[in-house]
Amino acid sequence: MPSYESQLHFRIQNVSDVSESRRKGMQLALDIGFAHADATKIAVVISELARNILVYADEGTITIFVSEEASRKYIKIVAVDEGPGIPHIEQALADGFSTSGGLGLGLSGSRRLVDDFSIQSELGKGTQITAVKWLK
Repeated sequence: MPSYESQLHFRIQNVSDVSESRRKGMQLALDIGFAHADATKIAVVISELARNILVYADEGTITIFVSEEASRKYIKIVAVDEGPGIPHIEQALADGFSTSGGLGLGLSGSRRLVDDFSIQSELGKGTQITAVKWLK
């Protein structure tokens, strides 16, 4: 069972919330020992997930946990919204798929930047995305 050493919690309601969560998440990653390149990857994932909350659900939360398991630290990012849900998760994870007119690289790119990535979504109820990056 992991022990959570600290966490940051952000209500995502506007663009400045996206920026704040990204900036503070990156600083937390650096503070616990992530290399700058990996901290940047964490920041990109936080930014993408927070931006998706605004685009698809209007508001939600990003929670960033620092934890340790078997003497290895990791950061876990949990994005939660009560939006419309994702009807076809595998399609949403495919490169180039977008329902908002973007490049369609947000979720698929985020998944590639972390070590573990999962989506739970229910139509009409919302979505929870969890991303984990282990400290090397």
